[in-house]
Amino acid sequence: MKNVAKTTTLESKFPLLAVENNCILSKEANITACFEVRLPEFFAVASAEYEAIHSAWHKAIKTLPDFTVIHKQDWYIKESYAPDLAIEDQSFLSKSYQRHFNERPFLNHYCYLFLTKTTKERMRMQSNFSSLCKGTLIPKEIRNKETIHRFMEAVAQFERIVNDSGFVLRCLTEEDIIGTDDTQGLLEQYLTLSRPAATPMQDIALGNEEVHIGNKRLSLHTLSDTDDLPGTVSANTRFEKLSTDRSDCRLSFAAPVGLLLSCNHIYNQYIFLDNSEDNLQKFEKSARNMHSLARYSRANQINKEWIEKYLNEAHSFGLSSVRAHFNIMAWSEDPAELKQLKNDCGSALALMECKPRHNTTDVATLYWAGMPSNAGDFPSEESFYTFIEPALCFFTEETNYQNSPSPFGIKMADRLTGKPIQLDISDLPMKRGIITNRNKFILGPSGSGKSFFTNHMVRQYYEQGAHVLLVDMGNSYQGLCELIKGKTKSEDGVYFTYTEDNPIAFNPFYTDDGVFDIEKRESIKTLILTLWERDDEPPTRSEEVALSNAVSGYIERSNRSG
Repeated sequence: MKNVAKTTTLESKFPLLAVENNCILSKEANITACFEVRLPEFFAVASAEYEAIHSAWHKAIKTLPDFTVIHKQDWYIKESYAPDLAIEDQSFLSKSYQRHFNERPFLNHYCYLFLTKTTKERMRMQSNFSSLCKGTLIPKEIRNKETIHRFMEAVAQFERIVNDSGFVLRCLTEEDIIGTDDTQGLLEQYLTLSRPAATPMQDIALGNEEVHIGNKRLSLHTLSDTDDLPGTVSANTRFEKLSTDRSDCRLSFAAPVGLLLSCNHIYNQYIFLDNSEDNLQKFEKSARNMHSLARYSRANQINKEWIEKYLNEAHSFGLSSVRAHFNIMAWSEDPAELKQLKNDCGSALALMECKPRHNTTDVATLYWAGMPSNAGDFPSEESFYTFIEPALCFFTEETNYQNSPSPFGIKMADRLTGKPIQLDISDLPMKRGIITNRNKFILGPSGSGKSFFTNHMVRQYYEQGAHVLLVDMGNSYQGLCELIKGKTKSEDGVYFTYTEDNPIAFNPFYTDDGVFDIEKRESIKTLILTLWERDDEPPTRSEEVALSNAVSGYIERSNRSG
């Protein structure tokens, strides 16, 4: 049988030309600024903060020129926890803790943002004009230096607005994009759908209904039609599992397709900034055509009403007409697992009240357009018209828990995956002004783990050099003290407990330096008054004076005799 499959080299079809000044230049002369995005942590953002993030995105996007593509790409990759077991001076419990969590699987999140300046013609091209199918012609306007200069100024302003809003954009360097001898760059990671440095390049099969990256098979769900979208959208939504009648746990509207979707996947979010006036004029013309054809079809009448509603919104509130597209790209090497991934992705979209649409027609072109900085190759027929604010509701706005930058802290666990997290709940919040003292209140019903957590916290604080004094009412910390006492050969971990044969006793007059200032004398007097205090009446002034004189006389006599 004759093989009719067309085979070519990646080099001949590769759409990118070079990386210059930390920007990617495509063969179509599109210029892309690349950023890594650091979003707020999961379950740590309130509704007002989500609204502020949403507003910051909107303000930043408004600064970009026409014919710019905003491509936000979120990677969710299954990884395994790898502790550093070679650290010296680790206690037995610390090593046991690390070994317990060794190779625990978790879903890691990486977020990137690509701002691509292209042309009007490129924005309108469909899938049959992808760089996979044709050669390259550089448009005249993209060679204008002033156009490029204005675009880079807008990118700088975009970055400044976003960074001032609370989350961080970091410009990717050339090494981040193309890699080094020891690390994979972002482009290579995308072409292999793998992040480990030792992953070799494999054959890419772009078929009519299926795409293979080596042994990995892709499954693609798209939101590319207004019929597939929910009736209403918002910047954030209530997460019922952790919410109560008195408190709300909020997540971004698109959280179900983010960290809550526990499989290897990439969530692509596109916003295409056309010329808004041209779009609205085109809709005006379409509305007139629908009006003239309304008597032939009720559908034309309904379409006319929808178009007029869109135009009224745009003109009444000064909204910019844009196009948008969103897709979930999941993959697996196991055909049975791939079938389950299709169901999981469809269910995640259904949680957003979207209509799941498993795309088998444009998988190849959408994968190709999803390559970092290749958004100019996006097929225009896969996008829908909307406004900036509702489109931004489909952006994921949170990432997984991150280790605190402070070296001091305790090990906690990610509530979704159980991955250990180094968390500073004392020094770092003080430095950031979140708290004004280091007091802690551990509250919970009987058996909920209060003493277990306190043992865990106190042990780690002690191992990091903190001085710990505990008043133990139920012998909950005696075992920890005995462990420390044995390790330090009785220098630490001293545990005083009351028995009838050996009651707790101490000498309030004992000092290391033998100096009794006014503060020490007053504290001794207060202690004696507390022990001597009668329930029915407080001590009189004469009694307090007499006791102060007695304490001072005893101290002076002790000093003379000592």
